[in-house]
Amino acid sequence: MPGAGEIVDSGGDIIGHHRGLHRYTIGQRRGIGIANERPLYVISIDVPSNRVVVGQQEELLGREFTAAGVNWIAFDEPVASVRADVRIRYRHTEAPARIVPLDNDRIHAVFDRPQRAITPGQATVFYRGDEVLGGGWITKNGAEERGNRGTGA
Repeated sequence: MPGAGEIVDSGGDIIGHHRGLHRYTIGQRRGIGIANERPLYVISIDVPSNRVVVGQQEELLGREFTAAGVNWIAFDEPVASVRADVRIRYRHTEAPARIVPLDNDRIHAVFDRPQRAITPGQATVFYRGDEVLGGGWITKNGAEERGNRGTGA
């Protein structure tokens, strides 16, 4: 596991240093160690560059993600998009989204409204009412897919 590295703002400017990526998680506010006039949050973790990217709370919002290792429970893998309520971590309240099946047991999900801290490595579960449709593991958030930030998972 890499050691110390840079903490950068969302524009890529170096604003501090960290003692290891394992100490940070997306959405984290406390323990970053950078004084700022507004609270800073970890908005991504760039594993290849050993950087922690921080920004404002609104920068944590995202509308989409890709998940892998998807297991469909309620039916066979769909051939067209599916509407579902999607949970992106244990304590997250489900939110309506469109799920598009991809190859190799993957999906792409697009929320109706932005969600906070869509995090690679977290489990995602798809619901229709009380019925579990399926689930998988978030591999990329929308920022990564657009190439805005280089986060690693």
